[in-house]
Amino acid sequence: MPTRTSLSLLIALLTGFTALSAQTLDKEKLERYFAVLDSSERFLGSVALAQHGQLCYTRSVGFAQLEPLQKADENTRYRIGSISKTFTAVLVMKAIEAGKLNLDTPLSTFFPEIKNAANISIRHLLSHRSGIANFTDNPAYLAWHTQNRTRSEMLQHISTLESIFEPGSRSAYSNSNYVLLTLILEALFQQNYRDLLEQHITGPVGLTNTFFDPEAPADSMGSRSYLFTAKWEESPTTHLSIPLGAGGIISTPTDLLRFAEALFSAKLVQKESLDAMCTLRDQLGLGLVGLPFYDQRGFGHTGGIDGWSSVFGYFPDTKTAFALCANGSRINNNDVSIALLSAANGKHFDLPTFSIYTINEADLDLYPGSYASAQIPLKITIKREGQRLTAQATGQPSFPLEATALHIFKFEQAGIEMEFDPENKRLLLKQAGAEFLFERE
Repeated sequence: MPTRTSLSLLIALLTGFTALSAQTLDKEKLERYFAVLDSSERFLGSVALAQHGQLCYTRSVGFAQLEPLQKADENTRYRIGSISKTFTAVLVMKAIEAGKLNLDTPLSTFFPEIKNAANISIRHLLSHRSGIANFTDNPAYLAWHTQNRTRSEMLQHISTLESIFEPGSRSAYSNSNYVLLTLILEALFQQNYRDLLEQHITGPVGLTNTFFDPEAPADSMGSRSYLFTAKWEESPTTHLSIPLGAGGIISTPTDLLRFAEALFSAKLVQKESLDAMCTLRDQLGLGLVGLPFYDQRGFGHTGGIDGWSSVFGYFPDTKTAFALCANGSRINNNDVSIALLSAANGKHFDLPTFSIYTINEADLDLYPGSYASAQIPLKITIKREGQRLTAQATGQPSFPLEATALHIFKFEQAGIEMEFDPENKRLLLKQAGAEFLFERE
């Protein structure tokens, strides 16, 4: 489930690779890396790393919750957002193996009321090629995302969405796909998603800290999620009856490693099913995405919901798995993932540094306004909220901006930098090596 802004699905692709054994893991440097994140209040969360099926590193930073104060540890539970889609894809493949449907079964078999349903297959839903609009992109979503919704209400809402392209013609990430897959699974097995998850995945694998239960008491949820303004502040919480199997699962990094090991050793689904999940098109498989690191090819998924963010990945060639779960992050989680994998593979990685810039409060009034670009169909609204700026892109929640130099602001979590030119009423948006010029309207 995307949340405050879209996070990159891919770890940065590097060049060259030397396979090394688990004994080369640079734990000491990883400890220094996470100590910097802790002391600078950049990250609240937990990470885990495994090689050849053996857990070789775990670390927790900060707090699971601030009121009452509770430090994070290896068993702290986090909402894992869209990593839930990988679990849902496994359940779909198990339904296929049981002969209950196949990848070419049309959506109209279950929900003919969805636009283009006769031309949308199970494969299209799994690989985000259905053309069904993403319900979380609608600005109105933020008015009701904290409220309980029935299955029929979610189906009704998705049935009103427009088709944004012909099924199969291209890909566009949509949470609507996996909410529909959840409803299909419940209809096929005549069980709710919570019980399907326990019966077919968490029970057999022994994932004691992984579950889905929208009605569970708050204490069982583990961590609370936070967004940073001048300090960490608790974020509004999405009701899990809304994301369902698209983003509603709760887990831990160590459980995610056990899940990865079981999945990629074909203990959860047959090899043929696993191969189908790992077949990439536009870097998207069936419930998996491609994660390149040097010349290794890995598979996994990212997740984000409210203030929680997560990523897990598995690299078959070196049998290396990693997972990260955060309940507050002011950095790009890709950088943390790269540090973990670099330490595991004997590769250099830098300790993080964070520039501190104190902006003149009067200067904050230079930047607010609505900005549009001729390069991309996106508008960005900049607002001043007290002693900080926030940005909000079309169809996305707002996110805080941190001043790092004169006229330069960053949102580290998504790797976004905005360089303002107040005199000419412009801003230059930089992300993932791309640059887009915006003019104030």
